Amino acid sequence: MTPGFASRGQGSLPAGVVLTDVPPGRGVDAASTSDVVTELVVGSRVGDEAEAWPEALATPGPEREAALSALHELMLRAARSQVHRMATRLPGAGAVVLDELTHAAADGALAALLGKLDTFEGRSRFTTWAYKFAILEAATEVRRRAWVGRDVRLDDADLWADPGPGPAEVAEARDLAGAVRVALNEVLTTHQRRVAVALLVEEVPIDVLAERLGTTRGALYKTLHDARGRIRAHLTATGHLLPSQAGAR
Repeated sequence: MTPGFASRGQGSLPAGVVLTDVPPGRGVDAASTSDVVTELVVGSRVGDEAEAWPEALATPGPEREAALSALHELMLRAARSQVHRMATRLPGAGAVVLDELTHAAADGALAALLGKLDTFEGRSRFTTWAYKFAILEAATEVRRRAWVGRDVRLDDADLWADPGPGPAEVAEARDLAGAVRVALNEVLTTHQRRVAVALLVEEVPIDVLAERLGTTRGALYKTLHDARGRIRAHLTATGHLLPSQAGAR
C-alpha cells in the first residue's frame, strides 16, 4: 500500500481501488516518474502511452494496481510542488500541515481522475493530463486551508457608501458607483447580493463559499451570472451603460 494513502483518503476512492507499492528501488527517488510509469504500466507495449495508461487503469488485476500506485506517486510529486509554491498563503504552516495538504490533494486528484478516465482523448501525454488534476486539487486544498477560521461576510452591510465630495473628474465614477449600489440593494435578491459581495468584493474563493453555504460551484456561478445580468439591465435602464456595453461579457 502506498505509504500514507490508506490513512489519509482511500475511503473517498471508487470501490475496488487498491494501491500497491512501487517495486523496491523503483520509486520516484530512483528514477523519474515517467520512467517508472512506463516500466510498470506500459511494459513491453511502449510506444503508445495514451492508450496504455487508460487500458491498464480500466483492467482489474496486478497491472491496474501497479498503475494506480505509480499514478499516486506522480500525483504526490505534482501536489507537493504546488502546495510549496503556494505556501506563502499559509503563514505559520509547518511541514506537517503542508504534508497533510499534499496527501489530501494527491488522494483527491486520483479519485477525480478515475472518475473522468473515459474523458481522456489522448491529445497529450496521459501523465501531463494527470498532473493537471493534482495541481488543481492542491491549489483548492491550500485556498480552503487559508480560509479556515476566517469569517465569510454574508450580511447586507452597505459596502458602497458614498465616499463624499471629490474632484470633478471623479464625479462620473461616483455616480456609477451609486447606481451600482442601488442595483445591489434594490435589484438583486438577498441571496444574489450575498454571493456577489462575497465573491467580487470580499474575494472569497468560490470553493470556500460553496462549502460555507452548503452548495456547489456551479450553483454559485449561476447565481453570480444572474446577478450580473440584473445589474447590467439596471445600469442600462438608468443610462449608465449603453445597450452594446450591457451585452458584453
